[in-house]
Amino acid sequence: MERLLKFIYEYRAFFTFLFLELTCIWLIVENNRFQSSTYFNSSNRMAANVLGFSQGVREYFSLRTINRDLAEENAILRTALEQRNQRIFADQVPEIKDPLMKNKFEFIDAKVFSNSTGFYKNYITVDKGKSDGIEPGMAAISSMGVVGKVKSVSDHFAVLISLLHTDEMVSCIVKQKDYFGTAQWDGSDMRFTSLRYIPRHANPSVGDTVLTSGYNSIFPTGVLVGVIHSANLSGEAPFWDIRVELAQDFSKLSFVELVKSNLKNERDSLERVTISEIR
Repeated sequence: MERLLKFIYEYRAFFTFLFLELTCIWLIVENNRFQSSTYFNSSNRMAANVLGFSQGVREYFSLRTINRDLAEENAILRTALEQRNQRIFADQVPEIKDPLMKNKFEFIDAKVFSNSTGFYKNYITVDKGKSDGIEPGMAAISSMGVVGKVKSVSDHFAVLISLLHTDEMVSCIVKQKDYFGTAQWDGSDMRFTSLRYIPRHANPSVGDTVLTSGYNSIFPTGVLVGVIHSANLSGEAPFWDIRVELAQDFSKLSFVELVKSNLKNERDSLERVTISEIR
């Protein structure tokens, strides 16, 4: 305290000058309309900038919560949309009474913990597992398009086979042409995949949309895979050489929706029994 008083005493002239300057400024602002309006406009603008900056900082640190809420909302809306579509179909076919036929798919949101993109066989780890109803074989999609398929699960985590995996194949359809093929990554570029087995008479075009076909029981029908970037037909080749630009940029993948097919086990078991009997 003694040092503070000594400091003030030593610089008393400066503090007196500062006090008089502030008093003069206050008197000018208080008694002159132009200076008063200029001061308040400037102070309001500065206060607004400070408040805007602080609000931006708060929003930045709350992005994780916002993204989680959006992912949960997307999963709920996608489930509701799928159920609505199935109800419309059921209304058109009144004979369908089975609730599973009316609610074929359920959607569970999950956050991506790790995601590799630089290998020939890439995997994704998410924060949902057995305790959340996740099982191997479930499809994984995002708000942009197809992501992959669940490979293995623990109680609280799941590892997905990414679409950027040279062994992963997804049954697709070229929307504008209604021809079926298989999307399979060739390991060369994370932004593109190959679309195989499109016959030479199909005549695909650059810009055509590629969707999941629904031929397997994993992916719902009509999930976006990407758009055709190039299509070439060489010699007497039976199939087109097609490059598809993926809808999902895997370098920006943060959340996924895991798709539970309520009819998968029934369909798979029936197909296995039927095929084994034929053979």
